[in-house]
Amino acid sequence: MERTNGSPAGEYWEDFYGARERVWSGRPNAALVREAADLAPGTALDLGCGEGADAIWLAQRGWRVTAVDVARAALERGAGHARQAGVADRIDWRRHDLAESFPTGSYDLVSTHFLHSPDGVDLPRERILRDAAAAVSPGGVLLVVGHVGPPPWETDHRHDVHLPSPEEVLEELGTPGRTWEVLVCGTHRRAVTGPDGRPAELTDGTVKLRRPAG
Repeated sequence: MERTNGSPAGEYWEDFYGARERVWSGRPNAALVREAADLAPGTALDLGCGEGADAIWLAQRGWRVTAVDVARAALERGAGHARQAGVADRIDWRRHDLAESFPTGSYDLVSTHFLHSPDGVDLPRERILRDAAAAVSPGGVLLVVGHVGPPPWETDHRHDVHLPSPEEVLEELGTPGRTWEVLVCGTHRRAVTGPDGRPAELTDGTVKLRRPAG
């Protein structure tokens, strides 16, 4: 695993993952399953991979995955899960603070889910998304999924992160958002369980683009 120097983002996310033995469900993001299930396996870049569920799902379907996160704790956890799943040899775990560095190479699929950070943690989102687009191979796919609104249990409607619409994501991407084939640009709702254990729904946005082959 590549390592970067300490940073506010690194410290925040190390604390975030270090607070619990497991943060996420271990299941791949529903949008990834929906949008990537029919893609021919190749090379994939998973930006903000967390504990590795998406990377493992892709690897199990024949992809060779570069999985990137800023938190060493998340990467080590993901690598352990990959070993348990029998796909450790198909995933390269790399530590990057995307505000400071970006993985090299080009990929048939570049995927990022919920590229959000709280107020006070630097995240140059527009630049990162454009770097992500630049990493897509000709004919490859860029998949960007994010929250569109705050969770319903935040009844005071305060949120310290701007949550862009899919149309705003296209604008953030610049040229790719205007010249690549737009496969998906829209919102969807998904069922979740709130902090109080009650069922709820979240609204997410999906942007899926294909880079011209020529």
